Amino acid sequence: MTDAETSGVPSRRLEAIVGPPIEAMGYELVRVMVTGGRRPTLQIMAEKADGSGMSVDDCAGISRTISAVLDVEDPISGEYTLEVSSPGIDRPLTRVKDFRRYAGFEARVDMAEPIEGRKRFSGLLVGVDDADRVLVETEPGVQWALPFEGIARAKLVLTDALVAASAPAQRDDDA
Repeated sequence: MTDAETSGVPSRRLEAIVGPPIEAMGYELVRVMVTGGRRPTLQIMAEKADGSGMSVDDCAGISRTISAVLDVEDPISGEYTLEVSSPGIDRPLTRVKDFRRYAGFEARVDMAEPIEGRKRFSGLLVGVDDADRVLVETEPGVQWALPFEGIARAKLVLTDALVAASAPAQRDDDA
């Protein structure tokens, strides 16, 4: 079951509704997730298409635009809370391109179905092969090829290397 399906609305339908306006604004949709029961929360995670950082104003602009679209489409019955955020440093990995982009960093990948008796694979993200299998080295010399379509969830692991790579470049006049 995908995250948004817990509300009775398939996540693909929500992605189809909110994705185009987000992309038209110059952002990319990272994840759509609905959590909660009586009053669910619709979480929209987006990032700038050019890879630059997100601000609170960016999230507020997306929220205003998406609220108007959701008012028209009305995909979730009843009251719900809309939450817009950026992925953050230890971001979820939701697209094949995320696994390519963050090769070389530590990741945790949870599979929907076990592979050789295990569902969780943590280690160095090596990248993606030609068959869109995510490559994870769980220990030196031990690499797993995980089918992208079988991944339930994946995220980067917060490490010193990830923090250093995510830090804004220092300007010469800051010294």
